[in-house]
Amino acid sequence: MHLLGAHCIDTGGIPMAARRAGRAGMRALQIFSAIPKYYNDKVGVKPERVGRFRDALADAGIRPEHVIVHAAYVLNCATPDPEKWERAAAGLAKEFERSTALGVGGVCFHPGAATDGDRDAACDRVSEAMRRALAAVPAGTTRLLIENTAGAGTTVGRTPDEIARMLRSIPADHRARTGYGLDTCHLFASGFPIAESPAAQRGVLDDFEQTIGEPPAFFHLNDSHGAFGSNKDRHAVIGEGLIGTAPFGWLLHDARARGVPLILETPQAQPEVGEDDDTPDPWDVASIAALRQLADAGS
Repeated sequence: MHLLGAHCIDTGGIPMAARRAGRAGMRALQIFSAIPKYYNDKVGVKPERVGRFRDALADAGIRPEHVIVHAAYVLNCATPDPEKWERAAAGLAKEFERSTALGVGGVCFHPGAATDGDRDAACDRVSEAMRRALAAVPAGTTRLLIENTAGAGTTVGRTPDEIARMLRSIPADHRARTGYGLDTCHLFASGFPIAESPAAQRGVLDDFEQTIGEPPAFFHLNDSHGAFGSNKDRHAVIGEGLIGTAPFGWLLHDARARGVPLILETPQAQPEVGEDDDTPDPWDVASIAALRQLADAGS
């Protein structure tokens, strides 16, 4: 079972994102729970908003556990600056609180950057921010998920060892509430040979699973405008970047891609839509259809 979806435009609110996903025949969805360029450390979610979103998901035929919330881009839980770290940690905890209230399957976040160059200490600070969020939010179905990075500058979370270090200090009674996901553009841009051959790609996924101790909880399916090993996080429509189409077919035939959200974060043909227009983006529709064909090929 492939849970294909996209980060759909939420003009008109997150219920409209769900309706656009439903009209595209998607089985998974990614959203922002608040404006992603702010910390949102004091932004809550009202019960009526939760109700409207859950109703829209039901109408779309998308189960809440197959929805991922993407945390704000500004959160740097790896920073050595105490004031910035406190605010980032508070923002992550509030994001986890909002997402738990929405009842989604997971919150993914970028770990941030070790601006002082101490990568181990940065990973430990990410772990501490996660522990704070887990302690602050009652247990539910929502998981707190680290997203691998493209490795630009001093960002952490590029390698399986770094992600494993972040998760290692999570208390045993909270560990099942955490995990990680993999972005194909980030893997390629950070020098993992996912486009070299099926065996090479499988080896990359094996390394992450064996080092961290579990398979990914989601995948972001993005082609890459940036070259292999360039550390450039520049997403492209599948088949229009330097990864190419075939490696996505290899991934879809890996057992680890079944039963978890597979989310497009690729450019939109129509980024501006009306608030009451639930028409799905045509590039998303075309990409979902192409992925289904790849999944069906040889099966």
